[in-house]
Amino acid sequence: MPIKIPADLPAYDVLTNEGVMVMSPDQAARQDIRPLRIGLLNLMPKKIQTENQFARLIGATPLQIELSLIRMTEHQTRNTAAEHMAEFYRPFQEIKDERFDGLIITGAPIEHLPFDDVTYWDELREVFDWTQTNVHSTFGVCWGGMAMINYFHGVKKHMLDHKAFGCFRHQNMDPASPYLRGFSDDCVIPVSRWTEIRQDEIDARPGLTTLLGSPEVGPCLVQDPGHRALYIFNHFEYDSDTLKQEYDRDVESGTPINVPINYYPDDDPSRKPQNRWRSHAHLLYGNWINDIYQSTPFDLAEIGR
Repeated sequence: MPIKIPADLPAYDVLTNEGVMVMSPDQAARQDIRPLRIGLLNLMPKKIQTENQFARLIGATPLQIELSLIRMTEHQTRNTAAEHMAEFYRPFQEIKDERFDGLIITGAPIEHLPFDDVTYWDELREVFDWTQTNVHSTFGVCWGGMAMINYFHGVKKHMLDHKAFGCFRHQNMDPASPYLRGFSDDCVIPVSRWTEIRQDEIDARPGLTTLLGSPEVGPCLVQDPGHRALYIFNHFEYDSDTLKQEYDRDVESGTPINVPINYYPDDDPSRKPQNRWRSHAHLLYGNWINDIYQSTPFDLAEIGR
């Protein structure tokens, strides 16, 4: 089954050209099936790029997915056309009476700020509380995951002396987890952050389980059954050239940055980077969607009860 998105959303043509099955709302209405409702609370500045990345992953399963794009109500983006935001996004305050089978909360380039200093922090805390009554399963990504684990468990984010930047091997720490079904004993994951979550602080909180972790860059994927949530601090969703874009941007602006580790062949930025995480990315998000499908109520009104 395909992912249901507007036919004029840029991701529609991108995914179609990649061979991902997509369906317009008119086509979906002719099928007698309840699609899974997945929301994407997009906090990234490059909205369209992020839409493509997550739509690609959640649209690759056999299930029909209805993707809803959500934004913070008062926050105005400066990096995406206002026409795009007005046509495809709804503010949280307009959708908070609705229910969703799944919600992805993306990262945001505001790691240096204390959570309380983020301009939309009050509304984001409202979102976190709302997930406990209106969302069956929530996936917090990078800063979004750090914000959630801090809000629900008081786990702090810590500034790093230098940016964790590159592709790092991560160990499968819970092979029996349904979210890691089909995973190898280890896998490569893109990392791009100035902060970290520490394993000993996760271990001190009952109910949290680390599923993927790295001796170099710490915990990566954490399960929180009590809040029906997963937190991932790294970037399985990244395109092959996303780290390259970040590296080139920093080099051009004169920002001190190391060549992303284990990303370019022989660590040579003149060579084309290699994608060695794509298959595990599809496995993880496919397993998440499958778990939602098997456990979510058929009646949307029953979600959160």
